Amino acid sequence: MCSSDLILTQERPAGWLWARVAGDALDLASLGSAMTASDAQRGKLLAATAAVAGVTALDVLCAQKMTDGVGVTAALSGEISTIRTVTINKSPEELYAFWRDFTNLPRFMQSLQSVEMLGERRSHWTLNMPGGKSVEWDAETTEDQPNRRIAWRSGEGSDVRHRGAVEFRPAAGGRGTVVRVELEYTAPGGAAGAALAKLFGKEPGQQVSSELRHFKQLMETGEITKSDASIHAGMHAAQPSAAGAAA
Repeated sequence: MCSSDLILTQERPAGWLWARVAGDALDLASLGSAMTASDAQRGKLLAATAAVAGVTALDVLCAQKMTDGVGVTAALSGEISTIRTVTINKSPEELYAFWRDFTNLPRFMQSLQSVEMLGERRSHWTLNMPGGKSVEWDAETTEDQPNRRIAWRSGEGSDVRHRGAVEFRPAAGGRGTVVRVELEYTAPGGAAGAALAKLFGKEPGQQVSSELRHFKQLMETGEITKSDASIHAGMHAAQPSAAGAAA
């Protein structure tokens, strides 16, 4: 049964319960990591994992019941915003021209599966999600200042509420261009979805920083260097890449 007294003391019970689900997921991940240790007491860890899994299932059930009738978006506060910058040794004109063709974005944004241009100011985006799933939405360009700034947002009725902007400013001392990216969106699944995305290495701030580094590499060298972390998605044991192992 749900702990009704504790739930009713919360100002936003559904959101609080989904936050508990996210915490349960982190606990399960920690137990999974502990299980790989050489001196792991597997019996105790299996018992603890089973107990946490049971609590997680109950929390999910309660959260779903509390969410009924109020809508997932209203119940969950999954709104995320991030600002990141990088300095690239290229001119604003070159960087603007590359970014303005949104079909180029998946070349350095690992999370993007594809972007299709539907017109001068409209595009269709497909985003990869943890677990092999994907979400899609249409976007419109809301601002376009040549060689300076591009802004966009998701269209009406999109499953993902998304808004972004990128600015290109000459760096001091002729050191290239400062690229500044702003992103705001509501993650699918709300707060729990955002927490689980972070668990699988998809936290937006970290993700944008990584993708800006890829953008810098691509524009300065023509290619992106793949680390072991980028080859093996999510949590994995430290190991050399296949190329490194063969050397």
